[in-house]
Amino acid sequence: MQLANLLTVRILSTSLPARAGRRGRNVLSLGAHRLRPRLLPIAHTAAAAVLAWYVALLLLPDQRPAFASIAAVISVGATYGQRGARAAELIGGVVVGLSVADVIVRAIGSGPLQMGLMVVLAMSTAVVLGGGALLVTEAAVSALLLLAAMDPATVTVGPGLSPIRFAEALIGGGVALGVTSLFFPPDAALIVGRAVQSVFAELGRSLERISAALGDGDADGAQRALQSARDIEHATAALDDAFAAGRETARLAPPRRRARAQIDRYGRTLAQVDFAVRNTRVLARDVVRFTRGGQPAPELAEAVGVLSAAVWELAAAYDDPARIGEVTRLARGAAARAAAVAEHPGGPLLIEIAGQVRSTAVDLVRAAELVADVAPAPEDLPTEELLLVPSPG
Repeated sequence: MQLANLLTVRILSTSLPARAGRRGRNVLSLGAHRLRPRLLPIAHTAAAAVLAWYVALLLLPDQRPAFASIAAVISVGATYGQRGARAAELIGGVVVGLSVADVIVRAIGSGPLQMGLMVVLAMSTAVVLGGGALLVTEAAVSALLLLAAMDPATVTVGPGLSPIRFAEALIGGGVALGVTSLFFPPDAALIVGRAVQSVFAELGRSLERISAALGDGDADGAQRALQSARDIEHATAALDDAFAAGRETARLAPPRRRARAQIDRYGRTLAQVDFAVRNTRVLARDVVRFTRGGQPAPELAEAVGVLSAAVWELAAAYDDPARIGEVTRLARGAAARAAAVAEHPGGPLLIEIAGQVRSTAVDLVRAAELVADVAPAPEDLPTEELLLVPSPG
């Protein structure tokens, strides 16, 4: 018995360091995984800070142009991946905030009360200048960051705005805009692609929930599926913003044909994806009404499940257009199953659900055509004929 205990203790003592080592490697691997996609923005921020410092040294009589570097760091973080107009608005907020902070610190020093006054004045100034919510918020944040960075003992108290500080803030903002828009722009195709995939992820999961609710006759599940379908609206709004920003970034950046072609591919399909999202929302509402009776509809559940598979295939087809053949096959299969259900007497709600499945299938087929960059079927082509058109893949 003692020998067994000794062996157990020895095994544990030798395995603990191994486990600790594996845990440490896992932590390092996780950290590297989190850091890798953010290394480029971090490098851009550092480059903007250094470049703003040297540009300010070259143009202004200040040997320590910290304002320029602060403005550059804040502006890069705020404008990375934003559209030009929004980026300019954010940079305006940075300049206003830094300028107000400089006036407050020079006039009445620093402290908690001065900090509150600084936020009020910075935000009020931004509002008076006609800035939107982004500019107003950025003005307050910039003022607070500057207050934290400044040493009150080195500031000469006196009225007025230092023109050098204002110029430094402008230089920092201008350098940041150049870094994020011209010299080191973000990957526009990646920004849009992530937004597109987010929409497809929400859409695919919503259809899966609808399918499960139909298969079980689950009214609560159908209600959750409806809420999920409604929530896709946030993802589609983010996609619209990402597409506008990505297209502008690609236009201003040095020529990247592949990125521009990918963004154009996304853009061609946005309308059809939006139609599919809307039809899914209507489908979910119909399923909520149907499942209140507690009756399952396994055939329609299968059709919606196949439709969700078509969504996942379409999401992958942007990077691999050869997969559009599978998209159209699945979408047409879902439509055929729904049509078979509609042919049997089962009440108007079943017919409505079948119709929404077929409408969503049409949206996915048209989107697949556009991903493949083939001439889409005419908009007025009847659903029956469209679903029989040969696949472009």
